[in-house]
Amino acid sequence: MVLLDDEILLSAKLTEQEIRIELAILLYAQKRLTFGQARKLAGLEHPEFEKLLFDRQVPPHYDVAEFEEDLKTIEQIQHLRHSRRQ
Repeated sequence: MVLLDDEILLSAKLTEQEIRIELAILLYAQKRLTFGQARKLAGLEHPEFEKLLFDRQVPPHYDVAEFEEDLKTIEQIQHLRHSRRQ
């Protein structure tokens, strides 16, 4: 846990929540936190944080390994749907 002096928050003219959001965006942009970790730090739901990143023009982290993992997940879902139909 990080504690910030109220004086710092007042000087920055930010609430504690706003500081958390700014830190989450910064660490995500630096690829130091995953989307889920940054979203949790910001205290936002998935769509809210995703929109915030989009509005700030922070590109998503999505590499080949994640793409391949997504393809496997899609194939598993399709397989489950197919097996339930039979």
